[in-house]
Amino acid sequence: MTATGSERGVSLGMPQLPAPEYPADVRARLEADAREIIARYPDSRSALLPMLHLVQSEEGHVTRTGMKFCADLLELTTAEVTAVATFYTMYRRKPSGDYQVGVCTNTLCAVMGGDAIFEALQEHLGVGNDETTDDGKVTLEHIECNAACDFAPVVMVNWEFFDNQTVESAKDLVDRLRAGDSVEPTRGATLCTFKETARILAGFPDERDGAVAAGGSAGPASLTGLRLAKGENTAARVVHPRDAAPQEAPQSDPEQPAGPAREEGE
Repeated sequence: MTATGSERGVSLGMPQLPAPEYPADVRARLEADAREIIARYPDSRSALLPMLHLVQSEEGHVTRTGMKFCADLLELTTAEVTAVATFYTMYRRKPSGDYQVGVCTNTLCAVMGGDAIFEALQEHLGVGNDETTDDGKVTLEHIECNAACDFAPVVMVNWEFFDNQTVESAKDLVDRLRAGDSVEPTRGATLCTFKETARILAGFPDERDGAVAAGGSAGPASLTGLRLAKGENTAARVVHPRDAAPQEAPQSDPEQPAGPAREEGE
């Protein structure tokens, strides 16, 4: 005997109605921005990623209306747009907070304290992963590697770095965000809201004073490989046992070409 849809736990409800349109004034404003984005690319469909950021800047997440808007202007199907919007985690699919607080829980950050920070923030804020506080200020999520391993454990707020965090510093960070205090990242520009961040990611200028000049760089450990690739001399460090202090390696004669170490007496 064949099981019915309800017996298999499959919903057979009515199909979803078409997405509503933006109000006329909103659509006109977004369309002007979208045309500017599309003009950057020889193939219009290449504009989809920044356009998804654009519609996200309008409502704080990518709505069905936003996806339909992108599909209409790029002459794509809504299925094609949905496939992209659901693939990348930077596109939010439901209402979220003014500040996206992401705790790196990938291997190095996790063992350096990221797991403890994420667990503590869930309890402190009273939310789970990908959930938003009742005041609409903070959405908490665990995130994957952000290429800042030499600053582990790392917390990101709207994609700006907060390095070398602890449980207590992370709690203080979210408390200040919820209180509306001015919060400065370890590296990079002063924080702005998630909607404002989304518009910048769509490719529009950051008009805030000093925001563009504010820089952030990788740490020394991350840049060692780049310096070696450029042929720059770096101070070598001898790998040492865990119970012994590191020792600086002897510096080679700069007049002699580098080569493999030779045994004494060769």
